[in-house]
Amino acid sequence: RSRHLDDKASVAAMLAAAKALADAGMMPAYPFLLHFSNYEEVGHGAASDFPPDLAELVAVDMAAVGAGQTSDEFHVTICVKDSGGPYHHGLTNRLRDLADVHHIPYKVDIYTYYGSDGEAYWRAGGAAPVALIGPGVDASHNYERTHMDALFATTQLILAYMLQRDA
Repeated sequence: RSRHLDDKASVAAMLAAAKALADAGMMPAYPFLLHFSNYEEVGHGAASDFPPDLAELVAVDMAAVGAGQTSDEFHVTICVKDSGGPYHHGLTNRLRDLADVHHIPYKVDIYTYYGSDGEAYWRAGGAAPVALIGPGVDASHNYERTHMDALFATTQLILAYMLQRDA
C-alpha cells in the first residue's frame, strides 16, 4: 500500500486484460504467462522463472512522463529503447501495428535513464525477443499520477497482443 503507481498501474492493466478474456470466455491465441515481480526497481525482477521455450517477452512498466519525453498520462507508450539498449524491432513494430489496427492511442518513446524487467531478462541470458509497453505516469517516484485513458489503452494493447493469431 503506497501512493506509487510504479508499477501497480501495469499490474492492474495486465489483470484487467486477463479478466476481460475470462469474462468473455476467450483464450489467448498462444500459451501466455503473466509474471509479476517485486524486484524491478533493484534491477533483477525478470531475471528468472521463465520457461526455457519462452517465445517472446512483453514487459509492462510505467512510462515516465517528463521534459524531453513523448509519453503522456493519456496514452500507452511503446518504448523502443532504454538504458539497456534497443528493444526487439520486429516485436515492437508488431505492437505498433496492433495499436494502429485497433485504434489504440499510443506514444513511442526512448528512456535514456530507465531500465525494465526486460533488461533484467536479457542480462540473465534470456534469448526471447523483448518489447516494453506501459501507461504514461507523471512524477515518477513522487506523487505519481496517470489517467484512466492510459490504463484503458494499455489494457487494450495487452488484449490485442494476447489475441493476435499471426505472430
